[in-house]
Amino acid sequence: PIGCELAQCFARFGSAVTIVEMAPRLLIREDDDVSALVAERFREEGIDIRTGHRALAFHQEQGSKRLIAEYQGGEVEFGFDQVLIAVGRVASSRGFGLEELGVRLSDRGTIEVNGFLQTNFPNIYACGDVAGPYQFTHTAAHQAWYAAVNALFGPFKRFRADYSVIPFATFTDPEVGRVGLNEREAVEQGVPFEVSVYPLEELDRAIADGETRGFVKVLTVPGRDRILGATIVGEHAAELVNEFVAAMRQGFGLNKILGTIHIYPTWSEAGKFVAGKWRRDHQPRRLLAWAARFHAWRRGRAAG
Repeated sequence: PIGCELAQCFARFGSAVTIVEMAPRLLIREDDDVSALVAERFREEGIDIRTGHRALAFHQEQGSKRLIAEYQGGEVEFGFDQVLIAVGRVASSRGFGLEELGVRLSDRGTIEVNGFLQTNFPNIYACGDVAGPYQFTHTAAHQAWYAAVNALFGPFKRFRADYSVIPFATFTDPEVGRVGLNEREAVEQGVPFEVSVYPLEELDRAIADGETRGFVKVLTVPGRDRILGATIVGEHAAELVNEFVAAMRQGFGLNKILGTIHIYPTWSEAGKFVAGKWRRDHQPRRLLAWAARFHAWRRGRAAG
């Protein structure tokens, strides 16, 4: 995700950008249709995408910089001026005296904490990237509340940090916003699911803004409106996903989203419309058949 964000950023600054990616597609944690949309936009903007390439070595000779990559059993060379390696981050936890105090660190350099964000010293708390397990600013803020409250009131009442619903976004164009399971993860974990998809090309606000690329995809428990996860690709995806975060966190489903009045014309209507798609796919057919017969009888009486 970080590599994709920065690749598009530098391309729009005017750099000629090549992405060398070992995986078979971009954004490997996302579903295929999500990766395809982002890759399509990248290619339109002139980004050279080389998936399935495993970086082996960098060479610099007489001012020439080259990357050697393995591809389909052979070697491929790429010339470049500057290289950006986006393969993750490591916690900066050493050199601050933690070792001297005896505060335990994990093999990855993060500070070991329990569910209440306490270290092995019960009066020392840690939160954020340095504690993990997530490297998001919003989870750091989430943890900070628990760390502060537990430090202040721990002898009387403690709260275990809740990671049950963690959203995240990839800030490419189109944006990718997600919470919970996607199709790939649900299949891997053997979780039964149904899928409801609403294309943004049908949303009036997207049409008015000229930003119709993308979709809203929601996974639900079969036969129920309980949300297992939501993936949104398109303009303002990171904003739109928050409605589904609230639904999953507070325990309400698509029926309540559908029953909530959304201002027209707004991007947030996409959440309501995907809920409507789920509702149409789960119509009470027996009840509708009875209603049809009842109103046919009423029309017959009125005509008589």
